[in-house]
Amino acid sequence: MSKTITILDKEYKNWIRELSSRYRKSQIKAALKVNDEMLRFYYSLGKDIVTKKAESKWGSGFMKNLSMDLKAQNPDATCFSQTNLLYMKNFFLLYQSYLEIAPQVEEQSDKTITPQVVEQLDNKAITQQVVEQLDNLKFTQQVAERIAGDIFSIPWGHHTILIDKFKFEPRKALFFVHQTILNGWSRDTMLNFIGTDLYERQGKALTNFKETLPEETSGLAQELTKDPYNFAFTGITPKHNERKLKDALLDNITQFLLELGTGFAYVGKEYRLQIGEKEKFIDLLFYNLNLSCYVVVEVKIGEFDFADVGQLGGYVVSCNHILRKEGRDNPTIGLLVCKQKDNLVAQYSLESSSQPLGISEFELAKIYPGKVEGTIPTIEEIEQGLTDKETV
Repeated sequence: MSKTITILDKEYKNWIRELSSRYRKSQIKAALKVNDEMLRFYYSLGKDIVTKKAESKWGSGFMKNLSMDLKAQNPDATCFSQTNLLYMKNFFLLYQSYLEIAPQVEEQSDKTITPQVVEQLDNKAITQQVVEQLDNLKFTQQVAERIAGDIFSIPWGHHTILIDKFKFEPRKALFFVHQTILNGWSRDTMLNFIGTDLYERQGKALTNFKETLPEETSGLAQELTKDPYNFAFTGITPKHNERKLKDALLDNITQFLLELGTGFAYVGKEYRLQIGEKEKFIDLLFYNLNLSCYVVVEVKIGEFDFADVGQLGGYVVSCNHILRKEGRDNPTIGLLVCKQKDNLVAQYSLESSSQPLGISEFELAKIYPGKVEGTIPTIEEIEQGLTDKETV
């Protein structure tokens, strides 16, 4: 199709571009609306199956019969397979504790939703920490609808994975729902992060953020950290040196940014700072758009020690003096990622610094032995085994 605009008037061309943009946005909104309505239907169907006790009421073949009858009544529908109906049932069971609000419980509870939690709900930025708080807070219908808005906004394919992985762990499932929304993950990307134990790693770095950052940003900064960071995507093994690891991280910059988390933008490697008569070089420099601050990342392939915090703190202070713009940037944060750390040594080091710093470990690709007893045999070994039996 030709993209030529027939009327060359500038105002007309701008109007056409604006209309095209509005149309594309409306298409996206329509698709999201369809997804929302479809998931709400799936949830309600699953709820009906459970609350009607349909499987015990109508026998062991109920799911098969329900599938056949719904297909007969709705021949154009493709969603009523027996497998998908079971997913709908488990969809309801997984999230009902967050979405089904009993009025009497709401009235009797003396716990309230904190303003910080409400704000994060509004921004669709519920992190693991907030999800954990929600388990112990008073649920209102308004809060349940906000959570539902997130649950019903990601594709059904994502939910089938979450149901398979976290059938009886709604907190973990909800965590990955919100991470998917925050980061725009595809199914494959979400599945990859599930496989790297992101739920257990997220927000776990040792930091002094509570003592060195404003209250409104310290929690978000903490949640952006991980411990350990998973650098298996580099293909590097422990025998390599720091330079090769840093090169491999940048050779896989897309994966590296995904592992760092939401809002990170790459600024430079071995970033040069002129400090008086000396030149200093930061291993890796990033800017985080959500925190509006520079993030200094130092990678150490050995074990953490006291002196490392002094060096990292010096880089952070230098960035504040040289790079940070008043009114635009918040205070710089430092993150040291090392192969190994003693948590007590790391904690004491953080207490000694007035700069916002975090310390995490990293994991590289695991090395497996060439042959392990009990592993799956090769085709040749199977054939040899059959030959041996025939000669007995």
